[in-house]
Amino acid sequence: MFGRRSWLLWLLVLASPPPQAQTNAPWGGARETAVRYAPARVLYDIDRGGAAALGNILDRISLLDKLYAADPFEASIVVVIHGDAIPLFGTRDFAQYRDLMVRAQSLTHAGTIEFRMCRAAAGVRGYRPADIHGFVQMVPMADAEIVRLQKQGYAYMR
Repeated sequence: MFGRRSWLLWLLVLASPPPQAQTNAPWGGARETAVRYAPARVLYDIDRGGAAALGNILDRISLLDKLYAADPFEASIVVVIHGDAIPLFGTRDFAQYRDLMVRAQSLTHAGTIEFRMCRAAAGVRGYRPADIHGFVQMVPMADAEIVRLQKQGYAYMR
């Protein structure tokens, strides 16, 4: 038979909510915070290849531009391309990367987003300026361009 203490313990177990470890959200859901972002100068350093990675970065750039209201007087987003990302912007592989290049080029229309490529790294890979899409500006060296932009107050993003 159950004693008085056993009955109390049994009632507490039955009345207790299930343990939090059994739920997928032990801390509840996240809270949203309304934040308004002032337009800024941002530089994206892209040196890795891969269409999926570039697609992700283009999504981020596009969203940031929208948050900045595409204000060409206050916002500036510069994408510096070098390393393994160079072939994505080459005209010889346009058929393979067409959708990405159409997206990238369309981001330049408002005037707040620019794409710049390292001429030295492109040359090492056998690309001349004529082999790169026309919406891309060639700069002498990616590292020097990144340093120059940071000195001008651009925030560095990877």
